[in-house]
Amino acid sequence: MYIRGMQQSLVSIVIPFKNTSAFIAECVESILNQTYTHWEAIFINDHSTDNSKAIVATYAKNDSRIKLYDTNGHGIIDALQLAYSYSKGTFISRMDSDDIMTTNRIEIMVKSLLRSGLGHIAIGQVKYFKKEGISEGYAKYERWINKLTATGSNFTEIYKECVIPSPCWMTYREDFEKAEAFRPNRYPEDYDLTFRFYAQKLVCIPCKTVLHLWRDYASRTSRTHEHYSQNYFLDIKLDYFLKLDYDSSRPLTVWGAGFKGKSIAKQLKSKSIPFYWICDNPKKIGKEIYGCTLRSFDYLKDLMSPQSIVTVANEDAQQEIKAYFNSQDMSPMTDYFFFC
Repeated sequence: MYIRGMQQSLVSIVIPFKNTSAFIAECVESILNQTYTHWEAIFINDHSTDNSKAIVATYAKNDSRIKLYDTNGHGIIDALQLAYSYSKGTFISRMDSDDIMTTNRIEIMVKSLLRSGLGHIAIGQVKYFKKEGISEGYAKYERWINKLTATGSNFTEIYKECVIPSPCWMTYREDFEKAEAFRPNRYPEDYDLTFRFYAQKLVCIPCKTVLHLWRDYASRTSRTHEHYSQNYFLDIKLDYFLKLDYDSSRPLTVWGAGFKGKSIAKQLKSKSIPFYWICDNPKKIGKEIYGCTLRSFDYLKDLMSPQSIVTVANEDAQQEIKAYFNSQDMSPMTDYFFFC
């Protein structure tokens, strides 16, 4: 179905890359094969030492829609900022140089945004692939994020994981600017951007179609770089929770005394934010950690309208905790927030 103004809308795709010569040609070909043709692909070379730059340069010579620049900075954020500075599109999207777009990705996203208007973000379902087969952890993440994407309910679980796949989204430039674009220098940059989309109350457009093929391999940056370690994710989660969802007039509880629970408790102590620490480990209940006494779940009944951060990772335990919250007429993203 044709939508008025569709082919007149330029899409800017920003693509930082570093040493992805084994995959980058497939990435470029997947963009060239798009059913929607009014796009510009802005590739930023982040000091590659292989021949990935030469591969992109060959494509750029043959198609003016492909732009190629070198960054003077270091790291993916500098590269994203540079790419965005060259962009001219009505719509902004991102792509990873080691991944593959399905042929209809841009067309579906543009149609979705033109139908829905400002205040929306187009997303798509993803499919991981790897020659040796993907791990159960990645398969689980794929099922989880696709289930959210199918209904556009991604932000309802934003404190668990990054709910917007970093290389598979598109939004209006105007909305992207309101969310501060790529300007904040904070890692993991994709999760930080997702929280800024959430803060701007952008609405995820439901999508039941796989639009992005996500490559997994041992040296992928998200597997190897310290910027994508658990501590960085916890810092972002707590920072945005305190800015966007924390109600200081209500008592705050932290559930769980494992690594994540201890990390959250330590940060809250450093910020002088009062909280109650809840756990289900009989060996820990009644003991003190960081000067806080650990209490049993029953203690929650003594608190008036508490907010809860849950750091318990065990799925069975999570279901029991959710059942308890439901029995108390508590609502997710208002009364309780799962951080794992």
